[in-house]
Amino acid sequence: MKVRRVSALALLLVLAFALVGGTALAQDGGKRVVTGLNMVGGDVPTIDPTVSETSSSIDVVNQIFVGLTAQSETTGDTIPGIATDWSVEPSDEGVVYTFNLRNDIPWVRYNADSGAVEQILDDAGNPRMVTAHDVVYGFQRGLDPATAAPYSYVPIPYINGAAEFNAGEADASALAVTAVDDWTVQIGAPEEVGFTAAIYGLWVLRPVPQWAIEEGGDSWVEPEFIATNGPFALKEWAHDEYIIVIKNPFWPGIDGIPQATLDEVEFRFLDPAQQIIEYEAGNLDASTIPVEEIVRVQNDTALADQYVTGTQPCTYYLGFDNTEAPTDNVHLRRALSFAIDRQSIVDNVTRGGQIAAQWFSRPGLTAAPTLETNPDLGVVFNPELAQEELALALADLGLASAADLQLTATYNDSSGHAAILQAIQQMWSDTLGLQVELTAADPTTYFASLSEEYPQIARAGWCQDYSDANNFLYDVFHSASSQNDPGFSNAEYDALVTQARTESDPDIRRDLYAQAEEIFVVQEAGIAPIYWYSTNYLVRPGVERSESITGNEAYYNWDVSE
Repeated sequence: MKVRRVSALALLLVLAFALVGGTALAQDGGKRVVTGLNMVGGDVPTIDPTVSETSSSIDVVNQIFVGLTAQSETTGDTIPGIATDWSVEPSDEGVVYTFNLRNDIPWVRYNADSGAVEQILDDAGNPRMVTAHDVVYGFQRGLDPATAAPYSYVPIPYINGAAEFNAGEADASALAVTAVDDWTVQIGAPEEVGFTAAIYGLWVLRPVPQWAIEEGGDSWVEPEFIATNGPFALKEWAHDEYIIVIKNPFWPGIDGIPQATLDEVEFRFLDPAQQIIEYEAGNLDASTIPVEEIVRVQNDTALADQYVTGTQPCTYYLGFDNTEAPTDNVHLRRALSFAIDRQSIVDNVTRGGQIAAQWFSRPGLTAAPTLETNPDLGVVFNPELAQEELALALADLGLASAADLQLTATYNDSSGHAAILQAIQQMWSDTLGLQVELTAADPTTYFASLSEEYPQIARAGWCQDYSDANNFLYDVFHSASSQNDPGFSNAEYDALVTQARTESDPDIRRDLYAQAEEIFVVQEAGIAPIYWYSTNYLVRPGVERSESITGNEAYYNWDVSE
């Protein structure tokens, strides 16, 4: 790959647009940002919104595809996407959500020959607009068992007929998603839930172009086939190296998703350790700071002024295999969790403003417990209790001592995880006398491998898809969830998170989730929460970044100035 060096002068050039026959022509130069935020080494797995599941994929998808609703990156609130508004009315089957759509959003594609973003025309020569029929197709494709969308399990409880269709027990006609006309979509749901409109805007349900998918097949997301509808369009995808998106001049600009000020964004596929090298070489404008470099950055006079930190709605945790020996033993899981000094990890290892996590659902999410409302909730470092639990575990397992217990902890071999796992390994040795082997795994296949065969102990993390505790406690660890790779199962927990999902009183919801968390992380120790994330970025002077609290970046709100 030819490394692109973005100088201060290049960033200040202005992109000139000329409209020619419905096409926006971009001249050389312009406002351009090269970023590594939310990217990893290797390739982005896909930019097909229906089957995306990683942060790197979703960050790109959010720039080029917009759904019925969107999430404000600065507040976390649900805002209009391609829908202008929506309403909810009772029905015989529960409720019906009605979405009224904008009629001025075309499907577009970048033409490499003309160097322009172009509107895609239908057989009559008219621009193909995003319609209710595209929305219906997107919902059907996202829930079709043949598509095998990893996130299809999330919307199923909020759409009548979705469970039957997704299970292959009914065809698409069973799905209660209909186009009343070109600009109106109705969705039948079993009940009204406060965050349902956010669910309908998730990437797995976004409108996608049926004709482009049929033409391009498995390659439909490549630049020559793809059709998009967001504030940026796909310009170039050099696999394993970078993706470039270019401003879509035909995006109408709406509250929360304006027309982009940047003319191009280049996403570089680099591990954080590689990102900071490229940043300091002048080749990146925004970089994730690897854990091992945070203190150096904070103490560097020049870099400290470029250091950006904030909250991120994610939880770092260790998962235990709840289904196979020896970690199917609750006393062993409790011993391992109580022996972790989380405060020491955030103070001495990560050192980037992270918060020691006492439970799973990140405070700040709607209805999630907080340290103010529930200061005594959850798990904390307790060496005496850890030793008592280990003694019970050894008795259950028929072992004479900790030396007889062989354990392995696996992590994705990416920047920072080794240091964290090594610190925890030492804590287990010091407090429990356990010698736990650490295994580093290929980061590009790591999470897929967890779904196939879960290790005894595995490093993992979860970031919000929408701002509600339901997304952590029901979507991930309900016993029926397809994301529940550790195999945690507890009937009382399931009942609590199921009740909380539809409860309207926020205080009651928070109490239900607090009860569920106590079962999950203390009584059963299904996982060991470690810390609640923070953002730790470097952003070059002159690059104006919107302050995201969602974990995703909205580059249509970024700018470059003098």
